[in-house]
Amino acid sequence: MPMPDKPSEKKDPLVALARYSEIGFIIPGAVLLGFFLGKLLDYWLHTKWLYLVGLLFGAVVGFAQMIRMALGASKDE
Repeated sequence: MPMPDKPSEKKDPLVALARYSEIGFIIPGAVLLGFFLGKLLDYWLHTKWLYLVGLLFGAVVGFAQMIRMALGASKDE
C-alpha cells in the first residue's frame, strides 16, 4: 500500500532564526574555548606559545562546524 504524500509544511521562522543565530555563536565559542585550553596547557606545561595553537585550532574547528551546519541547513530547505 503506497504511503500518502506529506502535505507541505510551512517552516517556522523562529526555528530558522535559532538555527542561523547558532551559526553565529559557533566561531567565537570555538575560538575562546581553544584559547582558554591553550592558556591552561601553557600554565600546566610552563610554555608561552600553546595558547596560539589553541586559538588557531579553535578557529579552524569553528569554521568547519559552521560550514557543516550551513550545508545541513541548505539541504533541509
